[in-house]
Amino acid sequence: MQAKLSVNLNAIAMLRNRRDLPWPSVTGLGRIALQAGAHGLTVHPRPDERHVRRADVPALRALIDDEFPQAEFNIEGYPTEDFLKLVEAAQPEQVTLVPDDPAQPTSDHGWDFLADREMLVPIVRRLKKGGMRVSLFAEPDASEAQVAAAKAIGADRIELYTGPYGACYEDSARAGKELEKLGKTAARARAAGLEVNAGHDLTVANLPPLTKAIPQLAEVSIGHALTADALEYGMAGTVQRFLKALGR
Repeated sequence: MQAKLSVNLNAIAMLRNRRDLPWPSVTGLGRIALQAGAHGLTVHPRPDERHVRRADVPALRALIDDEFPQAEFNIEGYPTEDFLKLVEAAQPEQVTLVPDDPAQPTSDHGWDFLADREMLVPIVRRLKKGGMRVSLFAEPDASEAQVAAAKAIGADRIELYTGPYGACYEDSARAGKELEKLGKTAARARAAGLEVNAGHDLTVANLPPLTKAIPQLAEVSIGHALTADALEYGMAGTVQRFLKALGR
């Protein structure tokens, strides 16, 4: 199994939002990414719209529907009522729920599935009733009890938070320890009947060891490093480099 690549467009949107201008085009660069072979697009529309705006969501939905019907749309965020209504209108193939405070600069931890179970169960049920796959953001070293709770909540997948692994770019020994944690959590998830995604600070350099540690990885969502590389290699060339790093 080879992991699919979903391109996170938030960093592109953040650059656009520095000026009251329509460029760089979030939809235009999403189109280039999909033309280059990306399997889907990811957005995280936060309440303050500092990254992707609500208005970007229907435009990206139309892009996929009209030009790339084989691609998937993944919308991630904290499940406020406004967020739930947004995804119900957009009908993404996947919704990734994250435990973000609105003030956080980026997602930096997974759910406590035991403590948050009561809140998440009706939300997950609502999304799945709407025909959407649900992925829940998880700690890299989630215990067997935590993974079992994620399954009981009704999730289809967990997305492993790979930030601590991504932070080890200058420390191979520490990276190995973080990979071991991720591999064990992924194995627990697979044994529980959950598919496994991964995301945060993944790069061309650290993807191959990750896919080796988690051979049944379903999807990676990558934004920051991919956008940074696109400044050097262009979006199409960068997508191809990341696909190669995934073994595709």
